Amino acid sequence: MKIDTPKIPEDLTERRFTDIFYEEDPEFEMCMVTDSEFANEALDRVRLYKTVIRNCNFTNTDFNRIDLTDVVFKNCDLSNADLGNASMNRVEFLNCKLLGSNLTESYIGNTRFRESILNMVTFGNSKLEKVIFDDAALESADLFDCKLKKVEFLSCNLNGASFEETPLKGIDISSSDFDSLTVSIENLKGCIVSTSQAIQFALLLGLKIRQY
Repeated sequence: MKIDTPKIPEDLTERRFTDIFYEEDPEFEMCMVTDSEFANEALDRVRLYKTVIRNCNFTNTDFNRIDLTDVVFKNCDLSNADLGNASMNRVEFLNCKLLGSNLTESYIGNTRFRESILNMVTFGNSKLEKVIFDDAALESADLFDCKLKKVEFLSCNLNGASFEETPLKGIDISSSDFDSLTVSIENLKGCIVSTSQAIQFALLLGLKIRQY
């Protein structure tokens, strides 16, 4: 699946993330932010546009209603950050940590999570459209009542993930691993799985499989 990638200009202004407090509105445009410490902060309606953020720490920070367009996060820690009600388009998270982060009631489009840790992330009531999880850890992630459209899970760890109330029709999880998954039978219809996963689901349903 092809998704639109972030459109990042070559000439970026170097900034520290704390500089955002001195802006008239909490927004950065065409910036390069590196090695910034911004943990345990609170900033409502942040807007980042055509910006690259590298090696930054945003643990426990409240970014409620954050607006991201054409943004790349690389080697960043957003563990336990509040990104609820976010709007994302053309965003990449590369080798990032979002352990236990809140992404509920968000719109996430044309976004790639590559080699990132999203264990225990909550996506409840969000719409994900053209999203690729690439070699990502989503252990015990909660995708309750989400709308998934053109979403791929490539070589991910989905163990213990919950897709309650979320239809998986057309969603390919065949290259991903899990021992257990929370999903109802009606929402599993049309999901693309591997042969071994099909056997796993059959066993979870209580079917007894006879080998010939």
